[in-house]
Amino acid sequence: MDRLPDQLQPGLRLVFVGTAASERSAATGHYYAHPGNRFWRTLHEVGLTPRLYLPEQFPALLSLGIGFTDLCKLGAGMDHVALKAGVDVAGFVAKIRQHRPATIAFTSKKAASLFYGRPTSAIALGRQPQKDDFPIAFVLASPSGAASGAWTVQPWRELAEHVAGTV
Repeated sequence: MDRLPDQLQPGLRLVFVGTAASERSAATGHYYAHPGNRFWRTLHEVGLTPRLYLPEQFPALLSLGIGFTDLCKLGAGMDHVALKAGVDVAGFVAKIRQHRPATIAFTSKKAASLFYGRPTSAIALGRQPQKDDFPIAFVLASPSGAASGAWTVQPWRELAEHVAGTV
């Protein structure tokens, strides 16, 4: 059973892609649920949402054209624990091809590295080179409190500017 069900539908303007649910998110059933996670504050700060949403309000973002998924649907917790449950890149690709969002945004270098099959050190933040017929992709600095040392809001701002220009 998925720890955190996808929130996907055809025609989304943006889908956020994480590695796996945190323990808190898996327990509550809400994306980016830990109070130390910057995700919800950053969405509002950069203008991707018109107001500050709470984690339990994530289903409301579908009305804004924003969806959610993870590369590991069975594990939960910190990446080094959660990813032991397995990563389903092929399943992720199939979901994205089925739903055809305009843009995807990996919420960490780790998530992007799993998709691109490259080490995190080889992943740059920001817009990525186009891959096949896949949607435009961005790699964001992880909003997790555990990744505070690598935090920068800049790629989130780039994403917001891109999404605003594609509406």
